Amino acid sequence: MSNSTTMNASSRTSEQPVIHRKWFWISILANILLLAIAGGAILFAFMLSYDLQDARLQAEKETRTRQRAEQYLQESRARLADVQREVQRLNQLMSVRAADPEQHDSGKPELPVMLHFRKSFWGKGLVAVFENTSNQYLTLVLSVRNPTLATAKRFTIQLKGEDDLDFGHDDGWQFASGDEVSIYHSNYKSLKAVVP
Repeated sequence: MSNSTTMNASSRTSEQPVIHRKWFWISILANILLLAIAGGAILFAFMLSYDLQDARLQAEKETRTRQRAEQYLQESRARLADVQREVQRLNQLMSVRAADPEQHDSGKPELPVMLHFRKSFWGKGLVAVFENTSNQYLTLVLSVRNPTLATAKRFTIQLKGEDDLDFGHDDGWQFASGDEVSIYHSNYKSLKAVVP
């Protein structure tokens, strides 16, 4: 009996280290698994916070872009309103002038410029000759229109006092018979002529 008890006791003591080792390895594996899960959770949380931060920055950027676009739109609308007011003012002014050009020029002195035409030395159409009969330097606006070809152009010409100026093909317009010529200066009545 004591022999079997001793055997039982020795078999239990030999089984105990095996069971302890088994639980030891299970515990290590469980800890490793828990560490892996915790590391994964930390990594996921980090990635989620990075994505949230990126989304927040993107939203802020889109908000700034939208605000800039709205500001640009408001400025454009204000500029458009200014341009529309100016166009309306100019249209009213033009309709008044078109209705009665003499009334607009009334009270102004005659333009001190004589205009005549001659043949071009180079054989290209006619040349307009502007003669300033005053001793003042004049800056004039020359408007020329060809009713046959339905073309028109504007030029700015400078005339020294008591001087004359030739204007022709080399200057941007080849005059032909029937062309309508208008000369403007803000201080004088406008001068109109038709090329003979």
